[in-house]
Amino acid sequence: MDTNEAIEAFAALSHPGRIAIFRLLVAAGPDGVPAGRIGEQLGQKQNTTSVNLSVLDRAGLVSSERDGRQVIYRANFAAVGGLVAYLLEDCCGGRSEVCSPLAAILTQTSNVQTKSVCE
Repeated sequence: MDTNEAIEAFAALSHPGRIAIFRLLVAAGPDGVPAGRIGEQLGQKQNTTSVNLSVLDRAGLVSSERDGRQVIYRANFAAVGGLVAYLLEDCCGGRSEVCSPLAAILTQTSNVQTKSVCE
């Protein structure tokens, strides 16, 4: 991921409605959520949800797939991993002892999220 891609991803997530959508899709895992249900669950108007999903899609943070009459949205976990990797690319100037607490948090969070996605 380059700097411009990271900036676009952070800009997409820097809105309360969009980050709520993204977190909902992360919680849903690989099954995703139909577009209509996203707005219902978050109390967003349909047009607001549509705009927010478009911004997240342009940033590469979500993907969509038509299933009959519905459009199913999913979090793009690879893109999020790329964003985290971008942030940590030069972590602590190569001094691993400084990064150890952060690595432990990421490992713990990753295990919890992976477990919930895979169950």
